[in-house]
Amino acid sequence: MKPFEKCPICGGELVEKDVEKLLKGGVHTAVVKVRAEVCLRCGERFYDLETVRRFEQIRTKLERQDVSEFQLIGQAFLVV
Repeated sequence: MKPFEKCPICGGELVEKDVEKLLKGGVHTAVVKVRAEVCLRCGERFYDLETVRRFEQIRTKLERQDVSEFQLIGQAFLVV
């Protein structure tokens, strides 16, 4: 059962989709592919509790620089 029938932000229709979420922790950033309920009108995303807990675990590992189990996909640069 879905937690929401319609988007609580705008009232739009929600559909389940595969999405990419950027997570930042310290100086590191990770891209995580997950399922989410996405509003077709405003684009708001809703994640289940298990997914949110996974996000928290990943952020903690990024902050501790415990990235040995993550796949390196490139480098990022700040341009000022």
